[in-house]
Amino acid sequence: MRMKEEMSCRNEDEREEFSEQNLIHQPLFFTTPTLEPGFPLQGKPVVVGYALTSKKTKSFLQPRLKDQARIKGIFFVAIDQSKPLSDQGPFDVVMHKLLGKEWRQIIEDYRQTHPEVTVLDPPDAIQHLRNRQFMLQAVADLNLSDSYGKVGVPRQLVIKKDASSIPDAVTKSGLILPLVAKPLIADGSAKSHELSLAFDQNSLQKLEPPLVLQEFVNHGGVLFKVYIVGETIKVVRRFSLPDDVCKKELSKNAGVYHVPRVSCAAASADDANLDPRVAELPPRPLLEKLAKELRNRLGLRLFNLDIIREHGSRDRFYVIDINYFPGYGKMPGYEHIFTDFLLNLVQGKYKKRSC
Repeated sequence: MRMKEEMSCRNEDEREEFSEQNLIHQPLFFTTPTLEPGFPLQGKPVVVGYALTSKKTKSFLQPRLKDQARIKGIFFVAIDQSKPLSDQGPFDVVMHKLLGKEWRQIIEDYRQTHPEVTVLDPPDAIQHLRNRQFMLQAVADLNLSDSYGKVGVPRQLVIKKDASSIPDAVTKSGLILPLVAKPLIADGSAKSHELSLAFDQNSLQKLEPPLVLQEFVNHGGVLFKVYIVGETIKVVRRFSLPDDVCKKELSKNAGVYHVPRVSCAAASADDANLDPRVAELPPRPLLEKLAKELRNRLGLRLFNLDIIREHGSRDRFYVIDINYFPGYGKMPGYEHIFTDFLLNLVQGKYKKRSC
């Protein structure tokens, strides 16, 4: 049985994030696209500037996306980080996924001085997801419950310092072991991916704050990745950590179990022969309502949710992670979904300016 922790796919997505050590210093020169048939705005191409790491660029700008974009009159242009952003373009849309205070200030200044350009997404809204203390707060505040099901978050506890205090803090909070330990800051560094399962009180003192402790919810070894691109959602299944792993690891060696990293692609469960009660996708009306509410509350248009269903329940769901600008290249049909999304963005702004 493949052992895959419920947050493993999020790790794959976060590893694509920017770290200051991975900043692309070499110039990325602007090139003016050549006009071709099929342009949506009175014969003009849609120009999308992007500021991504080399790894993210490779995973996102796959040939199938660029081919589909070209057909629809969309051109992706790399932003040269060595030059002022306002001197580049003109852009219709700017996409970015870089970290660092300097970049956040650059992109925020650009948003203020270029309101005609759609920036995906506001840097302060993205920054909100970098801290696991606040990442799931919007879901908890929403407390969504309707005839299709209920969506919440696992109970969790934030520990900012002093590992020796963790056992008492866990006891006072009422959290039930085993607990998933996650670094507090999700900044894309190697350390931010070091996830563990703590099985007993003694093992809690071996953890390294700052961190978040989250109750492990049995979920049948399957999670649902809900990709959100504007108003469009796409759901895929992924294998996760089996429910019985806790008992197995506890019987072998009480303490901390360090969760191995695995590939999201290898963890696909869409074609697996699963128990229908486990494999059934969450009701679409429930996901659409959740996505709409979170788009508004988070102020984001490009993100995904990692969702699990409580084992033995058909309608009790938990959001365990939210990722900004995830690995869309792994989403089936992403080249069509994303290019349509970009066209709708630009056409919407063009119509407003024309009124």
